Amino acid sequence: MEIFQSLINGANDLLWTYVLIALLIGCGLWFSLRTRFVQFRLFREMIRTLGESAPSTDGHERHISSFQAFTISLASRVGTGNLAGVATAITVGGPGAIFWMWVIALIGASSSFVESTLAQLFKVRGETSFIGGPAYYMEKGLKKRWMGVLFAVLITLTFGFAFNSVQSNTLCAAFEHAFGTDPLWMGLGLTAATLLIIFGGVHRIARVSSLIVPVMAVGYLLLALLIVVMNLEHLPAVLTQIVENAFGLHQAVGGTLGAALMQGIRRGLFSNEAGMGSAPNAAATAHVGHPVQQGFIQTLGVFSDTLLICSCTAFIILCSGVDTTTTADGVQLTQTALTSQVGSIGASYVAVALMFFAYSSILGNYYYGEANLQFITRKKWVLQTYRLLAGSMVLFGAVASLNVVWSLADLFMALMALCNLTAILLLGKYAFRLLDDYCRQKRAGVKNPVFRKEQMKDIAPDITCW
Repeated sequence: MEIFQSLINGANDLLWTYVLIALLIGCGLWFSLRTRFVQFRLFREMIRTLGESAPSTDGHERHISSFQAFTISLASRVGTGNLAGVATAITVGGPGAIFWMWVIALIGASSSFVESTLAQLFKVRGETSFIGGPAYYMEKGLKKRWMGVLFAVLITLTFGFAFNSVQSNTLCAAFEHAFGTDPLWMGLGLTAATLLIIFGGVHRIARVSSLIVPVMAVGYLLLALLIVVMNLEHLPAVLTQIVENAFGLHQAVGGTLGAALMQGIRRGLFSNEAGMGSAPNAAATAHVGHPVQQGFIQTLGVFSDTLLICSCTAFIILCSGVDTTTTADGVQLTQTALTSQVGSIGASYVAVALMFFAYSSILGNYYYGEANLQFITRKKWVLQTYRLLAGSMVLFGAVASLNVVWSLADLFMALMALCNLTAILLLGKYAFRLLDDYCRQKRAGVKNPVFRKEQMKDIAPDITCW
């Protein structure tokens, strides 16, 4: 196991240090410049668009609304990365890691816009709803099915297996810390609850996500607001600490500046998933009038995840004054910080909150694997086998060590992001054209712009749902 762990860590360091960080920041900056910073310029339009479309039925199809697609993607984003990942980033990289999480979210939001818009453009009709994502736009847009198959395999391994083991591991650790619950029994219960929902398909996942996500997000935001109000006099010092640790001379000399940068980007990407190629799978399911509308909504998801929820965890930890150099694993640091603020109920609150965060993430993660598995094959027995294997990985995560599951997640995430970033760099021109068309219609006074594939005659044969 130690040899296996060292091999994974070595691969992670190489990928992250020399390739992935450059691509993430480079793509984010390029897309931001090319779209004239769509993530800021059209923020009000994002808010307006969210939730405007409602679920509808067209023959045997039961369409997924923009809001439901948003909650599926947010269910995957908002999970252990927001509670445990932030704590890990602070422990390893110091408070400055939070600043770099913010930066990667602000820059990466434009990548999320591009990939989600492309997913809408090249989506196809599934058995009961739309389906799509990077594998589909790699096949239709780039004419490279082999690349789509590679991505489909990577995302299935990353989300259906590795990330779900991370969610399960952190949840079971939180319950063991708060209630003394045996991780094995907790894992068995979580596995059963997961199988119950995923065997119902995307519509059941969408219904559950649209109920859980808003409640858990609002509840956690209110808690963080309470902690900030209780420590209002310390807030300026906390913000100063974050910025100073991100750029400070002391950190640079001590070698922790690089750790802050690396941890901020790693945990930031794990949390908001911008440019990774995951959210487009949810974006493609939505029934909207223009592909850009779902690009807006998924961009909003990046902000909701990192700038709101991750910041909440950071403020809870840093305002509490607990020792952030502790050896406590991930979520236990968050529990300790909250306990110092609100008493013994703090650890229990985090455990219960994490139950909803992790469970919704498991469902969202599972769907990403299902959508891509169907790109490779539509055989029912393959899908049923995948569902059982995904459930078994939830159980595996419950009893595995923290370092193993996080290292696996980092490695697969890096490979997946490299594949997707290459594709959206090559296909980004179509997202730019769609954005120009949307803005042109808005300037002409059209409240809700509409897209028809005849507007892109050069690729019209590859556009099947418009």
